[in-house]
Formats: sequence, structure tokens, C-alpha cells
Amino acid sequence: MRVDTVGAVFDALADPNRRTLIGFLAQRDTATATELAAELPLTRQGIAKHLATLKEAGLVRRRRSGRETRYKLTPEPMTDAIAWMATVGGQWDDRLEALRSHLARGEH
Repeated sequence: MRVDTVGAVFDALADPNRRTLIGFLAQRDTATATELAAELPLTRQGIAKHLATLKEAGLVRRRRSGRETRYKLTPEPMTDAIAWMATVGGQWDDRLEALRSHLARGEH
């Protein structure tokens, strides 16, 4: 798991419009920016900008199909982010359990 990949994923997910795009793409195999703009209250140019950010984070890939550019989700970076959160969450669980034990022994 690469920390720079995880950071890029979190940066991309920070925007609610990009999270919405991910939700729409998760329901489809592929979509064009025009198809997504027809479903969302964003311009095609706005959609394209958000898709570019998602692509930079590795969350989508694009493929030319004739005159169209189609976008598809790529799950690997999200899996890396989830693994990072599980690792960090486990570390915090360990620290909180140590604090609970310390307080239960009355050593405060």
C-alpha cells in the first residue's frame, strides 16, 4: 500500500461531486462525460474536470471508443485506502485499549 496513492484517493474523495460521480460509475460498466452530465447537475466540462482528478488518483480509467471517451471505475486505489484505514484504525484501537486498561487499574 503506497501512502501517496492513499493521499491522492482521499484528495479526490474530498469533493462531494466526485463522490457522486463514483456512485454513478459504480452503477454502470462505463459512461461518457456527456452521459454523466445528463444525470447530474454539472456541466459536461465540470464533469470532465472531476473525471480528470479521479483519473489522476487512479480511481477511474478512460478508454477511447470511436469518437467517445468512456470512463470506468478502478477499485485498486480504493482498496489501498480501505486497507490503510483498517491499519490505522487497528493502531488506534490498540492505543485506546491500553488507555482503558491503564484507567481501570486506577493508575491515573
